Amino acid sequence: MHFLDQCKIYLRSGAGGDGCLSFRREKYVEFGGPDGGDGGRGGHIIFEAVPGLNTLIDFRYKQHFKAPRGGHGMGKNRTGASARDLVIPVPVGTQILDEHNETVLADFTRAGERLVLLEGGRGGLGNTHFKSSVNRAPRQTTKGEPGREMWVWLRLKLLADAGLVGLPNAGKSTFLARVSRAKPKIGAYPFTTLAPQLGVVQVDGCEFVMADIPGLIEGAHEGAGLGDRFLGHVERCGVLLHLVDGTAEDVAGAYRTVRGELEAYGQGLADKDEIVALNKCDALDQAVQTDKLKALEDASSREVFAISGATGDGVRTVLRRLAALVGRPSANETTFNDADAAGDDAEADWSPLDDHRG
Repeated sequence: MHFLDQCKIYLRSGAGGDGCLSFRREKYVEFGGPDGGDGGRGGHIIFEAVPGLNTLIDFRYKQHFKAPRGGHGMGKNRTGASARDLVIPVPVGTQILDEHNETVLADFTRAGERLVLLEGGRGGLGNTHFKSSVNRAPRQTTKGEPGREMWVWLRLKLLADAGLVGLPNAGKSTFLARVSRAKPKIGAYPFTTLAPQLGVVQVDGCEFVMADIPGLIEGAHEGAGLGDRFLGHVERCGVLLHLVDGTAEDVAGAYRTVRGELEAYGQGLADKDEIVALNKCDALDQAVQTDKLKALEDASSREVFAISGATGDGVRTVLRRLAALVGRPSANETTFNDADAAGDDAEADWSPLDDHRG
Protein backbone atom coordinates (compact mmCIF):
# COMPACT_ATOMS: atom_id res chain seq x y z
CA MET A 1 0.00 0.00 0.00
CA HIS A 2 1.32 3.42 -0.96
CA PHE A 3 1.82 6.06 1.72
CA LEU A 4 0.34 9.53 1.27
CA ASP A 5 0.39 12.02 4.12
CA GLN A 6 -0.71 15.27 2.47
CA CYS A 7 -3.30 16.16 -0.14
CA LYS A 8 -5.67 18.94 -1.23
CA ILE A 9 -9.37 18.28 -1.77
CA TYR A 10 -12.48 20.23 -2.79
CA LEU A 11 -15.61 20.19 -0.60
CA ARG A 12 -19.14 21.40 -1.28
CA SER A 13 -22.13 20.90 0.99
CA GLY A 14 -25.59 20.33 -0.45
CA ALA A 15 -27.92 23.16 -1.37
CA GLY A 16 -31.32 23.41 0.28
CA GLY A 17 -34.45 22.49 -1.67
CA ASP A 18 -36.74 25.22 -3.01
CA GLY A 19 -40.06 26.08 -1.42
CA CYS A 20 -43.19 25.08 -3.34
CA LEU A 21 -45.87 27.35 -4.82
CA SER A 22 -49.11 25.41 -4.58
CA PHE A 23 -52.81 25.89 -3.78
CA ARG A 24 -55.23 23.39 -2.43
CA ARG A 25 -57.65 22.40 -5.19
CA GLU A 26 -60.26 19.94 -4.07
CA LYS A 27 -63.83 19.34 -5.08
CA TYR A 28 -66.37 21.00 -2.79
CA VAL A 29 -63.62 22.99 -1.04
CA GLU A 30 -64.34 26.53 -2.15
CA PHE A 31 -61.39 28.35 -0.60
CA GLY A 32 -58.53 25.86 -0.37
CA GLY A 33 -55.75 28.37 0.19
CA PRO A 34 -52.00 27.91 -0.18
CA ASP A 35 -50.45 24.53 0.64
CA GLY A 36 -46.89 24.72 -0.70
CA GLY A 37 -44.36 22.84 1.45
CA ASP A 38 -40.84 23.83 2.44
CA GLY A 39 -37.65 22.56 0.85
CA GLY A 40 -35.40 20.06 2.63
CA ARG A 41 -31.98 20.75 4.09
CA GLY A 42 -28.88 20.05 2.02
CA GLY A 43 -26.33 17.46 3.14
CA HIS A 44 -23.52 18.36 5.54
CA ILE A 45 -19.84 17.60 4.91
CA ILE A 46 -18.69 15.61 7.94
CA PHE A 47 -15.21 14.28 8.71
CA GLU A 48 -14.80 11.26 10.98
CA ALA A 49 -11.61 9.75 12.37
CA VAL A 50 -11.71 5.98 11.98
CA PRO A 51 -9.29 3.30 13.19
CA GLY A 52 -7.51 1.03 10.75
CA LEU A 53 -6.34 3.76 8.35
CA ASN A 54 -2.78 5.06 8.31
CA THR A 55 -2.55 6.82 4.95
CA LEU A 56 -4.45 9.34 2.82
CA ILE A 57 -3.97 7.29 -0.34
CA ASP A 58 -7.73 7.14 -1.02
CA PHE A 59 -7.74 10.87 -1.68
CA ARG A 60 -5.29 10.47 -4.53
CA TYR A 61 -8.07 8.94 -6.64
CA LYS A 62 -10.89 11.22 -5.54
CA GLN A 63 -10.36 14.89 -4.76
CA HIS A 64 -13.89 16.33 -5.13
CA PHE A 65 -16.58 15.68 -2.52
CA LYS A 66 -20.08 17.07 -3.01
CA ALA A 67 -23.00 16.40 -0.70
CA PRO A 68 -26.46 15.99 -2.29
CA ARG A 69 -29.02 18.80 -2.25
CA GLY A 70 -32.28 18.73 -0.32
CA GLY A 71 -35.59 17.80 -1.92
CA HIS A 72 -37.95 20.50 -3.14
CA GLY A 73 -41.16 21.22 -1.28
CA MET A 74 -44.41 19.84 -2.71
CA GLY A 75 -48.10 20.52 -2.57
CA LYS A 76 -50.35 19.41 0.28
CA ASN A 77 -47.82 20.99 2.67
CA ARG A 78 -45.28 18.27 2.02
CA THR A 79 -41.73 19.17 3.05
CA GLY A 80 -38.89 18.08 0.81
CA ALA A 81 -36.61 15.35 2.12
CA SER A 82 -33.41 16.42 3.84
CA ALA A 83 -30.35 15.16 1.99
CA ARG A 84 -28.00 12.55 3.39
CA ASP A 85 -24.84 13.88 4.98
CA LEU A 86 -21.56 13.07 3.28
CA VAL A 87 -19.24 11.44 5.86
CA ILE A 88 -15.56 11.40 4.87
CA PRO A 89 -13.42 8.90 6.84
CA VAL A 90 -9.87 9.96 7.66
CA PRO A 91 -7.08 8.29 9.67
CA VAL A 92 -6.58 9.18 13.32
CA GLY A 93 -3.94 11.90 13.43
CA THR A 94 -5.28 13.84 10.44
CA GLN A 95 -5.29 17.62 10.46
CA ILE A 96 -7.53 19.76 8.26
CA LEU A 97 -6.01 23.05 7.13
CA ASP A 98 -7.35 25.95 5.09
CA GLU A 99 -6.71 26.47 1.40
CA HIS A 100 -3.42 28.25 2.09
CA ASN A 101 -2.15 25.34 4.21
CA GLU A 102 -1.61 27.66 7.18
CA THR A 103 -4.57 27.63 9.59
CA VAL A 104 -5.53 24.37 11.31
CA LEU A 105 -9.30 23.92 11.16
CA ALA A 106 -9.47 20.53 12.89
CA ASP A 107 -7.14 17.98 14.47
CA PHE A 108 -8.37 14.40 14.92
CA THR A 109 -6.46 12.65 17.69
CA ARG A 110 -9.00 10.00 18.77
CA ALA A 111 -10.95 7.38 16.87
CA GLY A 112 -14.63 8.28 16.55
CA GLU A 113 -14.16 12.06 16.53
CA ARG A 114 -16.51 13.80 14.11
CA LEU A 115 -16.68 17.34 12.78
CA VAL A 116 -19.29 19.07 10.64
CA LEU A 117 -16.97 21.17 8.52
CA LEU A 118 -19.56 22.52 6.05
CA GLU A 119 -23.26 22.73 6.85
CA GLY A 120 -25.81 22.10 4.14
CA GLY A 121 -28.02 24.94 2.95
CA ARG A 122 -31.40 25.43 4.61
CA GLY A 123 -34.50 24.66 2.60
CA GLY A 124 -36.62 27.42 1.09
CA LEU A 125 -40.09 28.37 2.33
CA GLY A 126 -43.28 27.37 0.57
CA ASN A 127 -46.06 29.86 -0.05
CA THR A 128 -47.94 28.59 3.01
CA HIS A 129 -45.58 30.67 5.15
CA PHE A 130 -46.68 33.91 3.48
CA LYS A 131 -50.43 33.71 3.90
CA SER A 132 -52.07 36.33 6.08
CA SER A 133 -55.41 37.98 6.65
CA VAL A 134 -54.71 40.44 3.85
CA ASN A 135 -52.90 38.03 1.54
CA ARG A 136 -54.96 34.89 1.27
CA ALA A 137 -53.41 33.67 -1.97
CA PRO A 138 -49.66 34.39 -1.74
CA ARG A 139 -47.52 33.53 -4.70
CA GLN A 140 -44.27 34.13 -2.89
CA THR A 141 -41.71 31.41 -2.12
CA THR A 142 -38.01 31.36 -1.36
CA LYS A 143 -35.19 29.41 -2.91
CA GLY A 144 -33.10 27.01 -0.86
CA GLU A 145 -29.79 28.29 0.44
CA PRO A 146 -26.81 27.36 -1.72
CA GLY A 147 -24.25 24.93 -0.36
CA ARG A 148 -20.92 26.09 0.96
CA GLU A 149 -17.68 25.21 -0.78
CA MET A 150 -13.99 25.35 -0.02
CA TRP A 151 -10.63 23.77 -0.74
CA VAL A 152 -8.82 22.25 2.23
CA TRP A 153 -5.54 20.49 2.87
CA LEU A 154 -5.42 17.18 4.71
CA ARG A 155 -2.20 16.47 6.56
CA LEU A 156 -1.55 13.21 8.38
CA LYS A 157 0.65 13.04 11.45
CA LEU A 158 1.05 9.47 12.59
CA LEU A 159 0.24 8.86 16.23
CA ALA A 160 3.17 7.15 17.91
CA ASP A 161 4.60 7.08 21.41
CA ALA A 162 8.25 7.02 20.35
CA GLY A 163 10.01 8.20 17.20
CA LEU A 164 13.22 7.02 15.52
CA VAL A 165 15.52 9.71 14.13
CA GLY A 166 19.00 9.62 12.68
CA LEU A 167 21.06 9.99 9.53
CA PRO A 168 20.33 7.76 6.54
CA ASN A 169 21.64 4.21 6.97
CA ALA A 170 21.86 4.54 10.76
CA GLY A 171 20.00 1.24 11.15
CA LYS A 172 16.57 2.59 12.07
CA SER A 173 14.64 0.15 9.88
CA THR A 174 16.70 -2.78 11.18
CA PHE A 175 15.99 -1.67 14.74
CA LEU A 176 12.24 -1.36 14.08
CA ALA A 177 12.15 -4.80 12.46
CA ARG A 178 14.03 -6.24 15.44
CA VAL A 179 11.69 -4.85 18.13
CA SER A 180 8.32 -5.18 16.36
CA ARG A 181 6.47 -7.15 13.70
CA ALA A 182 6.85 -4.32 11.20
CA LYS A 183 8.53 -5.27 7.95
CA PRO A 184 10.26 -2.11 6.66
CA LYS A 185 12.51 -2.26 3.65
CA ILE A 186 16.13 -2.79 4.72
CA GLY A 187 19.11 -2.16 2.46
CA ALA A 188 22.81 -1.37 2.69
CA TYR A 189 22.42 2.08 1.13
CA PRO A 190 21.11 5.48 2.26
CA PHE A 191 17.44 6.45 2.02
CA THR A 192 16.17 2.89 2.02
CA THR A 193 13.14 4.16 3.95
CA LEU A 194 11.09 6.44 1.71
CA ALA A 195 7.96 6.67 3.87
CA PRO A 196 7.25 6.53 7.61
CA GLN A 197 6.73 3.12 9.19
CA LEU A 198 4.89 2.14 12.37
CA GLY A 199 5.52 -0.79 14.65
CA VAL A 200 4.03 -1.95 17.96
CA VAL A 201 6.77 -2.71 20.47
CA GLN A 202 6.24 -5.07 23.40
CA VAL A 203 8.61 -5.34 26.33
CA ASP A 204 8.04 -6.79 29.80
CA GLY A 205 4.29 -7.02 29.30
CA CYS A 206 3.71 -3.44 28.11
CA GLU A 207 3.53 -2.04 24.63
CA PHE A 208 3.91 1.24 22.78
CA VAL A 209 3.94 2.42 19.16
CA MET A 210 7.20 3.40 17.47
CA ALA A 211 7.51 5.44 14.27
CA ASP A 212 10.45 5.27 11.86
CA ILE A 213 10.88 8.19 9.45
CA PRO A 214 13.26 8.59 6.50
CA GLY A 215 16.76 9.69 7.45
CA LEU A 216 17.75 13.33 7.77
CA ILE A 217 20.81 14.92 6.22
CA GLU A 218 22.36 18.34 6.66
CA GLY A 219 20.13 20.94 5.06
CA ALA A 220 16.98 18.82 5.30
CA HIS A 221 15.03 21.86 6.59
CA GLU A 222 15.88 23.54 3.27
CA GLY A 223 14.74 20.54 1.22
CA ALA A 224 17.98 18.56 0.97
CA GLY A 225 17.51 14.81 0.57
CA LEU A 226 13.91 13.96 1.34
CA GLY A 227 13.59 17.21 3.26
CA ASP A 228 11.93 17.52 6.64
CA ARG A 229 8.33 16.90 5.58
CA PHE A 230 8.23 13.60 7.45
CA LEU A 231 9.31 15.14 10.75
CA GLY A 232 5.66 15.99 11.34
CA HIS A 233 5.08 12.31 12.06
CA VAL A 234 7.18 12.48 15.22
CA GLU A 235 5.73 15.77 16.48
CA ARG A 236 3.23 13.86 18.61
CA CYS A 237 5.78 11.40 20.03
CA GLY A 238 6.58 11.63 23.70
CA VAL A 239 10.22 10.60 23.28
CA LEU A 240 12.76 10.34 20.45
CA LEU A 241 15.28 7.53 20.02
CA HIS A 242 18.29 8.99 18.23
CA LEU A 243 20.32 6.26 16.51
CA VAL A 244 23.89 7.00 15.48
CA ASP A 245 25.78 4.71 13.11
CA GLY A 246 28.70 3.29 15.09
CA THR A 247 30.65 2.57 11.89
CA ALA A 248 30.68 6.27 10.93
CA GLU A 249 33.97 8.13 11.20
CA ASP A 250 32.57 11.11 13.13
CA VAL A 251 29.75 9.96 15.42
CA ALA A 252 29.67 13.30 17.25
CA GLY A 253 29.26 15.18 13.98
CA ALA A 254 26.47 12.80 12.91
CA TYR A 255 24.64 13.52 16.16
CA ARG A 256 25.03 17.29 15.81
CA THR A 257 23.76 17.20 12.22
CA VAL A 258 20.46 15.59 13.18
CA ARG A 259 20.06 17.79 16.26
CA GLY A 260 20.60 20.84 14.09
CA GLU A 261 17.83 19.76 11.74
CA LEU A 262 15.44 19.12 14.65
CA GLU A 263 16.11 22.61 15.99
CA ALA A 264 15.71 24.18 12.55
CA TYR A 265 12.37 22.40 12.08
CA GLY A 266 10.99 23.68 15.39
CA GLN A 267 7.56 22.53 16.63
CA GLY A 268 9.16 21.52 19.94
CA LEU A 269 11.06 18.52 18.54
CA ALA A 270 14.38 19.66 20.01
CA ASP A 271 12.78 19.89 23.47
CA LYS A 272 11.43 16.33 23.57
CA ASP A 273 12.93 13.63 25.75
CA GLU A 274 15.73 11.97 23.85
CA ILE A 275 17.55 8.68 24.18
CA VAL A 276 20.83 8.38 22.29
CA ALA A 277 22.11 4.99 21.15
CA LEU A 278 25.25 4.01 19.30
CA ASN A 279 24.07 1.39 16.81
CA LYS A 280 25.95 -1.33 14.92
CA CYS A 281 28.26 -2.00 17.86
CA ASP A 282 28.56 -5.61 16.71
CA ALA A 283 30.86 -4.31 13.97
CA LEU A 284 33.21 -2.54 16.43
CA ASP A 285 35.95 -3.88 18.63
CA GLN A 286 35.87 -2.93 22.30
CA ALA A 287 38.49 -0.15 22.13
CA VAL A 288 36.86 1.61 19.18
CA GLN A 289 33.43 1.24 20.78
CA THR A 290 34.65 2.83 24.01
CA ASP A 291 36.17 5.79 22.14
CA LYS A 292 33.04 6.43 20.12
CA LEU A 293 30.75 6.13 23.14
CA LYS A 294 32.89 8.74 24.89
CA ALA A 295 32.79 11.09 21.89
CA LEU A 296 29.03 10.72 21.58
CA GLU A 297 28.47 11.29 25.29
CA ASP A 298 30.53 14.50 25.12
CA ALA A 299 28.54 15.73 22.11
CA SER A 300 25.11 14.90 23.51
CA SER A 301 25.78 15.56 27.22
CA ARG A 302 23.76 12.51 28.14
CA GLU A 303 24.05 8.77 28.67
CA VAL A 304 24.61 6.81 25.45
CA PHE A 305 23.55 3.19 25.02
CA ALA A 306 25.60 0.73 22.99
CA ILE A 307 23.28 -1.47 20.92
CA SER A 308 23.10 -3.61 17.83
CA GLY A 309 19.83 -3.76 15.93
CA ALA A 310 21.16 -6.70 13.91
CA THR A 311 21.98 -8.97 16.87
CA GLY A 312 19.75 -7.50 19.56
CA ASP A 313 22.58 -6.58 21.95
CA GLY A 314 21.49 -3.81 24.34
CA VAL A 315 18.10 -3.46 22.68
CA ARG A 316 15.95 -4.52 25.61
CA THR A 317 17.57 -1.95 27.91
CA VAL A 318 16.75 0.82 25.48
CA LEU A 319 13.17 -0.38 25.13
CA ARG A 320 12.71 -0.37 28.89
CA ARG A 321 13.95 3.20 29.07
CA LEU A 322 11.61 4.17 26.23
CA ALA A 323 8.67 2.49 27.97
CA ALA A 324 9.37 4.48 31.10
CA LEU A 325 9.53 7.80 29.24
CA VAL A 326 6.34 7.28 27.24
CA GLY A 327 4.40 6.73 30.46
CA ARG A 328 4.29 2.94 30.36
CA PRO A 329 6.97 1.92 32.89
CA SER A 330 7.96 -1.70 32.62
CA ALA A 331 7.98 -4.11 35.54
CA ASN A 332 11.78 -4.01 35.49
CA GLU A 333 12.07 -0.23 35.15
CA THR A 334 14.34 -0.01 38.19
CA THR A 335 16.71 -2.68 36.94
CA PHE A 336 18.45 -0.87 34.07
CA ASN A 337 21.83 -1.26 35.72
CA ASP A 338 21.13 -4.92 36.51
CA ALA A 339 20.34 -5.59 32.86
CA ASP A 340 23.52 -3.85 31.79
CA ALA A 341 25.53 -5.83 34.33
CA ALA A 342 24.16 -9.09 32.93
CA GLY A 343 26.33 -8.54 29.88
CA ASP A 344 25.72 -9.04 26.19
CA ASP A 345 24.75 -12.70 26.64
CA ALA A 346 21.48 -11.71 28.33
CA GLU A 347 20.32 -9.76 25.27
CA ALA A 348 22.07 -11.32 22.31
CA ASP A 349 19.71 -12.28 19.49
CA TRP A 350 16.73 -10.88 21.42
CA SER A 351 13.46 -10.28 19.63
CA PRO A 352 10.02 -9.20 20.86
CA LEU A 353 8.76 -12.72 20.27
CA ASP A 354 10.90 -13.90 23.16
CA ASP A 355 8.51 -12.28 25.63
CA HIS A 356 5.70 -14.58 24.44
CA ARG A 357 7.57 -17.85 24.31
CA GLY A 358 7.61 -18.23 28.10
